Formats: sequence, C-alpha cells, structure tokens
Amino acid sequence: MISYAALAAAVPFSPAAAQAVAPADASAPAPGATAAGTSADTGTTDPAEAPVPGDAKAAHPDEDQAIVITGTKRPAGDVLGNVSVLDQEEMTHDLKPSLGDMLADLPGVSSTSFGPSASRPILRGEQGERAPVLIDGISSLDLSATDPDHAVAINPLTAERIEVLHGPGALLYSSSAIGGVVNVTDTRIPRHVPDDAVDVDAMLNYGSAANERSGNLGIDVPLGGHFVAHADGAYSKYNDLHVGGFLLSEPLRQQALASPDPNIRALAFLKDKLPNTAGRSDDIAGGLAYVDGDLDIGVSYSRHDTKYGVPIRFSLDPSVEPEVPTIDAHQNRGDVRINVPVGGIFKLAEFRGGLSKYHHDELEPGGVVGSSFFSNGGEMRADVVQNERGGWGGTTGVGYLSQDARIRGEEKYLPDSRKQNLGLFTLQSIQSGKVRFEAAARVDFAKLHAKADERIAELVAEAGENSIVGAAPVGRKFTALSGSVGANYDLDGWRAGLSLSHSERAPGIDELFSFGPHGGSAQFLIGNPDLRKETSNGAELSVHRTTGPIHVQGSVYYSRYSNF
Repeated sequence: MISYAALAAAVPFSPAAAQAVAPADASAPAPGATAAGTSADTGTTDPAEAPVPGDAKAAHPDEDQAIVITGTKRPAGDVLGNVSVLDQEEMTHDLKPSLGDMLADLPGVSSTSFGPSASRPILRGEQGERAPVLIDGISSLDLSATDPDHAVAINPLTAERIEVLHGPGALLYSSSAIGGVVNVTDTRIPRHVPDDAVDVDAMLNYGSAANERSGNLGIDVPLGGHFVAHADGAYSKYNDLHVGGFLLSEPLRQQALASPDPNIRALAFLKDKLPNTAGRSDDIAGGLAYVDGDLDIGVSYSRHDTKYGVPIRFSLDPSVEPEVPTIDAHQNRGDVRINVPVGGIFKLAEFRGGLSKYHHDELEPGGVVGSSFFSNGGEMRADVVQNERGGWGGTTGVGYLSQDARIRGEEKYLPDSRKQNLGLFTLQSIQSGKVRFEAAARVDFAKLHAKADERIAELVAEAGENSIVGAAPVGRKFTALSGSVGANYDLDGWRAGLSLSHSERAPGIDELFSFGPHGGSAQFLIGNPDLRKETSNGAELSVHRTTGPIHVQGSVYYSRYSNF
C-alpha cells in the first residue's frame, strides 16, 4: 500500500499565517496452555516526563517525545512491561480505516483481519474482553468485543495519541486486560487554552490498497475566561480491498475446479479484490472545557456513523448460500472529564465518565435489515494521584460500568442482558536509587444478568442441549482479584525489569448466555452459564534503552491459564 498524507497542526487562522505542508510519504491459547513471545521496537521516540495540563508545552509537545500516561505519568522507559506509543505524526504516516490494522505493526500487536473496517487489535494473542479498547481511560461502549465482525466505534482519524500498555499499569483499567490495553486519546475535551485566536488541525490521507480517501478537521477556539470550545469532523471512504493473487488457496482452487457446478468453478478464478469490503465512516463532535493550570473541567458530545461490508465466506458446497452482510452502525456519546488539584499527600483528583447509545443493523443484499443490535450504557472512573514523596508515588481509584445489550431479528443468539462491574484499584511505585519497585492490585465485583427468552429456549430444545440459557432469567455474580509486583533496574543506560502477575477475569455476557447463529461471522455461538472465573499467572522480563533519538525496547513473557 502506498499512502500519501498531509498534516497541518495548530495553524493560526489568518491569511498571513496560511501555510502549505508538504506530503509525508510512508512506506488463543488452549485451556491450560502457555504463551510466550518477544518483541523489539526501534524508533524516534525519546520518553520524557509528562507535561502539566494547561502548559504551552502540553499544548504542543515535542513529537519526538512519546509520553505514556498510567495515572502516575512516568516516562515510558520507567513503566514495567512493554509499552508502545503512537503520536499524531506517526499515526498520520500509517493511517488505516480500522484501529486493528493501524496498530498491527507494533510489537506484540496483530489484528483480527476481519476486513479493512472491523479489524480489532489482538494483544499478545488475546482479543475481545481480554484486550480492551478504551477512550481516554474508559470503555468505547460499543459491541466490538462480542464478535469479530463488529467494528470498534473509534475512528483513527480523530485520535491524538494511542497507547498500548502491558504489565501492572493495565490493572488501572481492567482485570480482564490479560493481553494488555489499547488507550486512545483524542482532543474533543480540550486540555489547554490556545495561544492564537483559532487553532486548526487538518489532515488529508490517500491509501492505494482500497482507494481510501479520508480527512479530518479539528478547531479549538479560546472563548476568554479560561474557556475553550472544540469542534471536529472526520470522513473516510474506501472501495473493496486489493489483495495479491487469487482469493482461494491453491488446494481450494483445485477443489473448486473439480466441481460440476459452474458457479463453484467460477470461485477458482476470483482474484485481485476482496468482495464486499468497501465502506465509509464519518464523525462529528463538539466540546467545551474550562482550563486553568491543573484545573481542567470539560464535556463533549460525538456522533459516529459507519457502513461497511464484511468479507464474504465462500463455500464450495453448492447447497450453501454465502453470507454477504453489510453493517450500518451508529453511536451517540457524551463524555465528561474533571481534573482538580488537591494538595497535601495528593496531587490531583481525576474523574472520567461517558454515556453511550449504540446500535447497528446487519443488512442483507438489497438493504433489508436482517438483525439489529443495541447497546446502551455508561462508565465512570475516579482516581486520586499521589504527590511523589521520598520516591513513593501512585494512583488509587474506583470505576463503575453498566451496559445493556439486546438483539432483534433473525439472528437473536443472545437474550436481552445487562452487565455491571464495580472495580477498585491501586498502582504504587517506589524509587530507590537505580531501582524502581512497582505493585498493582485490583478487585472487581461483576454482576451479569440475562432475561428469559422463548426463542433461544426453543433453539436449545431443538438442539437437544441441556442448558438453562433462555429458559428462565439467569444471573451470575463474580469477585475477581488481580495483582502484580515487579521492579526495574538502571544498568548504565539500560533499564531491565521483571514483573509477576495474577489476573482473574469474569466471563462475558456472550460467553455465558449465547445460543444461536450469527451470520456476520459465520458462527453458531453456544454459551455456558456455568462458566467459572478465568485465571492467568504470568511473568515478564523487559529491557529499555534510550540513546539520543533511538529508543529500543524488548520483552519476553510467559502466561499460564486456567478455565480459559
């Protein structure tokens, strides 16, 4: 793929200041199994301490300095575990329609590859709820974790920075994050007051692999009295994805050519383009914030719309009609962020909250709605960040999530359900000379409930299954305890770290209560309402080194699962 991009950042809006910016070219483990891997990363990032919100430096950070924020706001090299950060310039050079494809080149990250639209990140072999995708520390509040053909409701065009975090810091966000966490930061709630009358961020991108055309425009306007208004819009459109050679592998081509059915034989000659992968997406958002030093209070509202095709799964059986699904998804979302300086032993009190109304229709050929998926919910988290005293610092907080899900139509494989989760967490670190010790702990109280559903009960009976799914209301409660300890040591410019972790994860709604077909991913989903908590015990050895503009990092990790 050849990609051409143009980026203009923080350009004062006046004829005298108009500038032309030259284009920048850019070239599951089984139950009880173990997983291990290594990763290495070289780039032009030089981690540094996080800037104070509201400073000019925070408004326009040096793009060569990639900062990871894990509550304690430390350099990436000091964080236990592997950390990868993409800033705005790096994202512009390698922009893709989906979050999974854009991150797939990072160490330890791959993609579900369910077409160019619905690809979700896979972190160290884990996906779905084991690799949560967040917006500024809270859930994306969509249905992308439930099935691989459901896209993440985040347009990469609107991101300012993306962090991929493994290790103890991931427990600040979720006990389910066995693979790690993807945290996307945007600018929809302003974090600084612009120096100019108007700040404009504009970006245009073209990608040849799918004839992709995309663009984003963001505007920040100071209103006086420390108030800042923000507005942004993004749009992308792409055709069917170009692929190299034939769509079917050579053995399948030979099998198709041997078929007496001419329609099956025709499949052997499909090449160059992957059918039903075209799509488009558009976003619009507005925000307002009051920013005065460390005091930061703001709200935003956003609308996300996307329509995309899911790759056809061709069958060599003439009696099987291939699915040609198209997904039409919409999300309305409101967010709030409050950062208040505290004093004493605490530096800052932080609050993040979001409410979402999401739904998507799965369309059959001709535009007929086959099934509709709905999810309404919200999440909030409150943290207190400690002032570092004698090398000791940390973050402690609480988070709450409530999300309802329901399906209407032919493919209702899940009864109307609700999940609720209350989490308490802390991350503490102590610096002593060349050694930094770190420990994290989290407890989650999960409650999952499914309503009685006659249709699913009938499917269960027809299949001869012995299950209570669908026959009556079902509720499960879980208490998950997770923790991690570790340390890293400065070895003449090299920082080596070792961490040990224990994670417990409550099963998801779909893992407990599903029963029925889902054409979008060509699966028949069967849940088990008797599932127990999943546990993972792991160890990780990591090394980091920064020499001038070069940052090198690598890690070796081992994990063992129970009740996977």
